[in-house]
Amino acid sequence: MKKVLVIGYVWPEPNSSAAGTHMMSLLNAFRAQNWDVEFATPAQRTEHMVNLDDFGITSQSIALNCDSFDEYVKAYNPDIVMFDRFMMEEQFGWRVDKHCPNAIKILDTEDLQCLRNARHEAHKGEREFTTSDLHSDIAKREIAAILRCDLSLIISSYEMSLLNSVFKIEPSLLYHLPFMVDLSSLPTSTKTFEQRQHFMTIGNFRHAPNWDAVLYLQKIWPLIRKQLPKAELHIYGSYPPPKATALNNPKTGFLIKGWADNAFDVMQSARVCLAPLRFGAGIKGKLLEAMIMQTPSVTTNIGAEGMHNDLPWPGKIANTADDFANAAVEMYTNQSDFEQAQQDGNTLLNTLYDKAQLSTVLIKKIDSISSDLEAHREKNFTGQMLKHHTMRSTQYMSQWIAEKNKKLD
Repeated sequence: MKKVLVIGYVWPEPNSSAAGTHMMSLLNAFRAQNWDVEFATPAQRTEHMVNLDDFGITSQSIALNCDSFDEYVKAYNPDIVMFDRFMMEEQFGWRVDKHCPNAIKILDTEDLQCLRNARHEAHKGEREFTTSDLHSDIAKREIAAILRCDLSLIISSYEMSLLNSVFKIEPSLLYHLPFMVDLSSLPTSTKTFEQRQHFMTIGNFRHAPNWDAVLYLQKIWPLIRKQLPKAELHIYGSYPPPKATALNNPKTGFLIKGWADNAFDVMQSARVCLAPLRFGAGIKGKLLEAMIMQTPSVTTNIGAEGMHNDLPWPGKIANTADDFANAAVEMYTNQSDFEQAQQDGNTLLNTLYDKAQLSTVLIKKIDSISSDLEAHREKNFTGQMLKHHTMRSTQYMSQWIAEKNKKLD
């Protein structure tokens, strides 16, 4: 029986973010192998965090820049350590290497932070994103973390291509793992075209691309409302700040609903999901939830990126405010387009997001690396070199902070 230690950036909140849902699917995939799984994080507990005990997963609070982690990881002695985003590998990776050198190191990137940041900077500068924007300090840190690990989980097919073509990462270090959907639990039927009304969108308000989409919808919504004067836009999401709730306007049908107790219920009640994302990375949980609840979506090229390969999008894709509004109205009023989008969504789920197939191949990949870890690492000389050199600075800085904190205590 393998022991898995997952070092999280935050406590999992599957009802708040796609990252939380994805993390839980990984934890459950490990538990399905009868592996012991422990989740550890330096983050503070939150009101929406999941109770991991319900899933047979133990948990532990850990401290940043503290030698207490050394004793903890030695005592737990994991066979596999998975880092949630590159920042956790930077902080704890060298300690794992020192005390558990034979543990397989896996990096769950969630999405490429360097890509999201580069696009955000280009958007703020009101200019087109180019690959030269990727050559940032964040990229150097994130790519270094990928190279220091034995395997990195990449959620988007676009990001897989980017890592291969731009950053020249050895393919054996990468594994494409999109969201995993339990196809056996999909609803056999949902509300019909006639039973649904209004538009909706959903997303954690703390996530910059989601907040920008809400602001963009303020420009798009009047164009839709002009053609559909009785329609409403329901905006859901966790952690809405005062600046978001201040946008609530019943007169215009622009309604900030905030937290949704059940994202699938509100998704199924809407006729169309809107996601006018102008920057970001990874793949979008709200658009996957739309497919699951057979709700057509209207999004941008950024929103649909890496999610459908060459298959038809289950809705429409538009990239200007006018085009987006017209696409939304057409999808809302055309029943045949609506029903075709539902079929396209079902095709995508069955072709690309089958949990049973994806998790089986992932476990085989991990087992393959485990069976000959030394040979796997010998092929990644750059990673070994990075461990030797660059992690020294992180190690010494962390040890300096730890000693300083001891004196303060």
